[in-house]
Amino acid sequence: MAKRLAVVGAGKMGSTLLKALLGSGALAADEVIATVKHAEGAADLGSRLGIATSTDNRDAVAGAEVVLLAVKPQALGEVVSELAPVLTEGQLVVSIVASATTPFIEERLPLPLPVVRAMPNTPALIGAGMTVLCGGKHAKREHLQRAEALFHAVGRTLVLDEKHMDAVTALSASGPAFVYVVLESLAEGGVKVGLPRNTATELAAQMCLGAAKMVLETGEHPALLKDAVTTPAGCTIDGLLTLEEGGLRVTLIKAVVESTRRAGQLVARG
Repeated sequence: MAKRLAVVGAGKMGSTLLKALLGSGALAADEVIATVKHAEGAADLGSRLGIATSTDNRDAVAGAEVVLLAVKPQALGEVVSELAPVLTEGQLVVSIVASATTPFIEERLPLPLPVVRAMPNTPALIGAGMTVLCGGKHAKREHLQRAEALFHAVGRTLVLDEKHMDAVTALSASGPAFVYVVLESLAEGGVKVGLPRNTATELAAQMCLGAAKMVLETGEHPALLKDAVTTPAGCTIDGLLTLEEGGLRVTLIKAVVESTRRAGQLVARG
């Protein structure tokens, strides 16, 4: 079969996407090749997923329909320049490299190839990811649709203008870390009032999952859902008052703002 996907730099996110695509039947094992920097890592990935692997980036991308760039931000410029001589017309380049703009990639390519930038997040590991995509100047709707089809295998997708991608990186990609801190703190509160730690963690995690699904599935604004829980003179309003006194709302807003600022500094901009 034709080589439909080449993943360059198959680390945690790249291998997660591959595993999901293979598991869903979206791609067959012999349609895929992935590169890993070291031979030992390449052999291990190939054994686990049953796919072809290589340490040779140029050889891997030759003839592939879609080239997925999944390297570290600091290595992207060098890797794109390395691949440029062997990329050909008709190939689609998809990048999941944090902070790297489509112009940054396009200016290093000798051909006007379609480039799609994608920002997935770590819940993709369990098929509950959120991936936001944007197209470069040569990417048409069909290219975005092809890229979306890849990421549907690991969760939801959304297409936005590139000007929003640093904010997406901060909110959607860094956001799980913020939620884990909130979840951990809620569980610690449960321990403080007498719950076993495992029970408190399970209750907090399932509560967060359920609350998030309520937002997504009802389409209601979070403030309205909050009000539905908050009965007059009940215990919830006392807890909310404590959160407001502690500045939780402002602190979370500042965390997103600061992460957005930092997202713009990870690689040089095109």
